[in-house]
Amino acid sequence: MESLEDQLIRHEALRLKPYRCTSQKLTIGVGRNIEDNGITEDEARFMLKTDIDRSRKELESFYWWEDLDEVRKDCLINMVFNLGFPTFKKFKGLISDLEDKNYKMASANMLDSRWAKQVKGRAKELAEQMRTGERQHG
Repeated sequence: MESLEDQLIRHEALRLKPYRCTSQKLTIGVGRNIEDNGITEDEARFMLKTDIDRSRKELESFYWWEDLDEVRKDCLINMVFNLGFPTFKKFKGLISDLEDKNYKMASANMLDSRWAKQVKGRAKELAEQMRTGERQHG
């Protein structure tokens, strides 16, 4: 016997990227009208945890990742969350500094970027977190 979930997926389809439904409402998943209904805080926090886990997994591909303390790991997860991993990998100077464990230069490289000009306070806070190894509070 087909479950209600399976029936709804068959009727609505399962779409993992936003789309416009027949009523032209922004929709995602199985017919979730996010334009009118949005999402709950629990759903937003679940997605955040998933995105943090994905960012962490991507950063684990660097051999120097395990040598970082938790505060600096969190700093980089925050960057990857914001930039996306493909863009983060273009920060060659920063990555080289991390390989050398030169956190002062890594911090400077973070600030000397188009990203820092775009996100301003976030970049300053994260650069200071990278430099000191201490969590910053904005």
